[in-house]
Amino acid sequence: MAQTQYGGPIGFSEDGVDHHFDFTEATIRRGFIRKVYAILMCQLLVTMGAIALFLFHEPTKLFVARNSYLFWIALAVLIVTLIAMACCTNVRRTAPMNFIFLTLFTVAQSFLLGVATSVYDVSEVMMAVGITAAVCLGLTLFAFQTKWDFTMMGGALVALTMVLLVFGLIAIFLPANRIITLVYASAGVLIFSMYLVYDTQLMMGGKHKYSISPEEYIFAALNLYLDIINIFLYILTIIGASK
Repeated sequence: MAQTQYGGPIGFSEDGVDHHFDFTEATIRRGFIRKVYAILMCQLLVTMGAIALFLFHEPTKLFVARNSYLFWIALAVLIVTLIAMACCTNVRRTAPMNFIFLTLFTVAQSFLLGVATSVYDVSEVMMAVGITAAVCLGLTLFAFQTKWDFTMMGGALVALTMVLLVFGLIAIFLPANRIITLVYASAGVLIFSMYLVYDTQLMMGGKHKYSISPEEYIFAALNLYLDIINIFLYILTIIGASK
């Protein structure tokens, strides 16, 4: 879902410089990045709390299992809030509306992740969390240090995501096969790892060809959050299929 940023050119410019903000100003850029990562950390803490609740609190797992409608409510909230933030500029730029929508989205996503991880062993989930943290840290440092400009890879990433989606749809109709699952999940990790570098460099601005406006701190945090969540889910799938 990280590809939602391609919905329009809001906040981008051909030369990588925002026309409403002096994004090359170091203080503006540092403040923007700090705000994005502060929001992202809050999102991840909520998500980890929800996952821990489902893993270690059996009554919660049983309650949700008996009330399956909660899953569909959370899914509906997730879709509506994501579309609203991706398509409506006022929703993601106007406070406190943007924080309300982001909070609703994060809670719904965290609930669904809790349900998804509850079918795995605690050791598998903890391993996936550790690997995801190491991978994301390494990719973030790489994005900040490398001279390669990944912001020009937007079209290629969309194409790869569509291929992954079609592959997943075809795999649904094939007999259960561990090799297919491992290939699919590995491709997912690779693609969303590239998305993480791409979205990080969009946030950085500077010498990169494309950048995202400092007004879009909610959108930037949302993109990074989705990248990390997708990497985590695909790594968890690999661990589960390997065993």
